[in-house]
Amino acid sequence: MKFVMGLAEKEGWNPGIHDGECFYHADPEGFFIAELNGEPVGCVSAVSYNCLFGFVGLFIVKPEHRGKGIGSSLWSVAMARLEGQVMGLDGVLDQEPYYSKHGFHPYYRNMRFEGRGGETMPSGLLPLSDMPFEDILVYDSKAFSQLRPGFLAGWAGQEDSSAFASVKDGCLQGYGILRKCRSGYKVGPLFAEDISVAERLFLALRSTVPENESLFLDVPQPNKDAVMMANKHDMSVCFETIRMYRGKAPDIDLKKIFGVTTFELG
Repeated sequence: MKFVMGLAEKEGWNPGIHDGECFYHADPEGFFIAELNGEPVGCVSAVSYNCLFGFVGLFIVKPEHRGKGIGSSLWSVAMARLEGQVMGLDGVLDQEPYYSKHGFHPYYRNMRFEGRGGETMPSGLLPLSDMPFEDILVYDSKAFSQLRPGFLAGWAGQEDSSAFASVKDGCLQGYGILRKCRSGYKVGPLFAEDISVAERLFLALRSTVPENESLFLDVPQPNKDAVMMANKHDMSVCFETIRMYRGKAPDIDLKKIFGVTTFELG
């Protein structure tokens, strides 16, 4: 995983400093490395959730070894592992034709917004650790489409992170997690019932980031409220991906997704 995350960093994807460990525990059998003469030269992830939904990511070959068929071999391994499952991915825009050729269909774009940390912590929120894990798990599945306990337990409890929950009448109304990255900090996920809840969670997370440090938020473009919130807080788009699915797209409510968990695992 150190090699995999190192490739991701060189590609400019700015992974979280604990992403490798958290990703691995989501599905230890879902990560593959290509070797050439004993040297690791590429990678791909094909993480399965409950053998129903798979997500492909971290598809990278070292630049000096591209054009040798290594990417095709990695891709074949990923597709074989997730055969029979609905598959999703967040691809860079110039790779859309490649994924389309392999049966993936575009659904919407995700926009990475960049801003700055600081400001004041809003009142009325709870540390996410105060919430029963089962409540978090069920709420998360409504925005992700699958229960992902192994991943979520590690993701919510990782070092160098902040996490808050919004509760009304004993019911979870939204939650958000922020983690330290190689450069700055990323919010994800940020799931909420509406923009008022999402904004309070976002401000709470932002307040834990040192002033003038970079803050990133990955927003599904169809969620107009999420885009409006990012613009309102002086964030600007610095990167985009395209969400694609092979098979029937999961039934999720994009209006509740104000921040994607991660482009690598969905």
